[in-house]
Amino acid sequence: MPVSGEAAAGDAGAASTAARDTGARGPAAGDAEAPDPAAPDAGRTTVLHRLDGGVSWITLDRPEAMNALTWDQRERVIALLAEASADPAVRAVVLTATGRGFCAGADLRGAPAPARERVAGDVARTIRLGAQRLIAAVLDCEKPVIAAVNGTAAGLGAHLAFACDLVLAADTAVFIEVFVRRGLVPDGGGAYLLPRLVGPHRAKELMFFGDALPAPEAERIGLVNRTVPPDELAALAGEWAGRLAAGPTRALALTKQLVNASADSDRSTAFAAEAAAQETNMTTRDANEGVASFVERRAPRYRGC
Repeated sequence: MPVSGEAAAGDAGAASTAARDTGARGPAAGDAEAPDPAAPDAGRTTVLHRLDGGVSWITLDRPEAMNALTWDQRERVIALLAEASADPAVRAVVLTATGRGFCAGADLRGAPAPARERVAGDVARTIRLGAQRLIAAVLDCEKPVIAAVNGTAAGLGAHLAFACDLVLAADTAVFIEVFVRRGLVPDGGGAYLLPRLVGPHRAKELMFFGDALPAPEAERIGLVNRTVPPDELAALAGEWAGRLAAGPTRALALTKQLVNASADSDRSTAFAAEAAAQETNMTTRDANEGVASFVERRAPRYRGC
């Protein structure tokens, strides 16, 4: 079987199942073709990006495929998240999509052509270098990342949302752990993320059965922060991102690191990390501004440094 440039058949099956269940076109399991110059996406920008008021808006734009993620899109999103970390002008990130789908998993049709037959170790390597790199890029981004889930989030697409720091969703959106429907193990960090968000029993229920989880129920069990009507989603994401962009950026980054590491730390390690983070943060202008504004009884004016 050929080697794919993405997470091999796992994400292909996820995208295929999600696309069929939501009425969209999706690749068959194991589908891994080189980019076709005559394809509709050839030469087209399928990840939109803009910087507005300190907020980096990253928008998946393949609505005809329910935003099933291509190899090129994945690499572009990873690059934009890295740029957000390094750019002082970026103080928050919103990750969203166009059309009826947030992300229907991975679409292998845009993957680089395989150079040889698959051998032992190839699947694990492609998952590490593909889906897991994407999820790690969200978790490791030094700016807070908001998912604005406009529609179906399935497989890797669901995990992409769950990796974000805050999750907003249209009340019509659904989340689907589709891997089991193809006899596959969840990848893209799902078995790491879900138990930490909703506990092991609920995570197993979602992964064992693969049932669609409506956004209001996802909010009830803690996977989503807020649900709103679809036409209110962008405004709410902009409001929350604007508040984050006006906040103490380095303090938020350090807080994100502490929270993300907390489930893997014992108390003494967590306390030491907390003390070190506060020590580091007190060297920033924003921390000194926060203290000064409190003493002077005025609103703080944070600069993100």
